[in-house]
Amino acid sequence: PNSIELELLSNLVADYSEEHFALGEPTLIDVLKLRMYEMGLNQKSLAKLVGVSPSRLSDYISGKCEPTLKVAREISRKLNIDANIVLGI
Repeated sequence: PNSIELELLSNLVADYSEEHFALGEPTLIDVLKLRMYEMGLNQKSLAKLVGVSPSRLSDYISGKCEPTLKVAREISRKLNIDANIVLGI
């Protein structure tokens, strides 16, 4: 009887936690900002690393546009970011 009650309470806690405190999947914007922090890069140096202009990188970080497939490949390879995150899959 106690194990049934424990299981029910555990499920209630898990459901509540998932509904109110869900983390969700990281976005490219979140991961780019994190990598910039981890690698000690500013937008200008990150733009140079992935081969785009600083203004284009700013557009990616602000969410105004998404990277092309070629740039997405460079971001994934050079920053070690999962391709699914870069492509928004």
